[in-house]
Amino acid sequence: MKLLITWLLIWPFGLAWAQVAPAPELSVKAVFMYNFTRFIDWPEEAFAGPSSPFIIGIVGEDRMGAVLLETVAGEKVGNHPIRVQPVQSAAELKECHLLYINVTDFKQLTQTLALIGQRPVLTVGEAPTFTRQGGMIRFLTRNNKIRLEISPGALRAAQLGISSKLLQVADIVK
Repeated sequence: MKLLITWLLIWPFGLAWAQVAPAPELSVKAVFMYNFTRFIDWPEEAFAGPSSPFIIGIVGEDRMGAVLLETVAGEKVGNHPIRVQPVQSAAELKECHLLYINVTDFKQLTQTLALIGQRPVLTVGEAPTFTRQGGMIRFLTRNNKIRLEISPGALRAAQLGISSKLLQVADIVK
């Protein structure tokens, strides 16, 4: 009987422990992406209207979506409520303001970046050649810490402004 009572007392906690928590690195990257909205400036014409949504799109494997949704829940970029969505088509790419590209295939990455062109879309990825292929911000891990690699030229070409504070904490790619 004592065993049954003990089990009933710890059972709810056992369920909480069994639930899968997001990897800490995904949470850190999601917070970085939200904070990018504070250090990057989009031109007015990037938005359909004064209160239209700020769209964060995800291309490729979507291991970030749920964590990103939780991170930005109820948040806004200026007057623009943030919406997170997977991107399934080229037309949806053009609606995005921030695009997380989670692909490592060189050809697929090149095609995705080409479809965006010079539109004011902040591109974020992790592929080793991401910024050298035209991506703007790359996450990389160095000494067990998430670091940033930024291509200011790619940001300028897309008419996105970047704060010097963000540049100070990143490796710059020419």
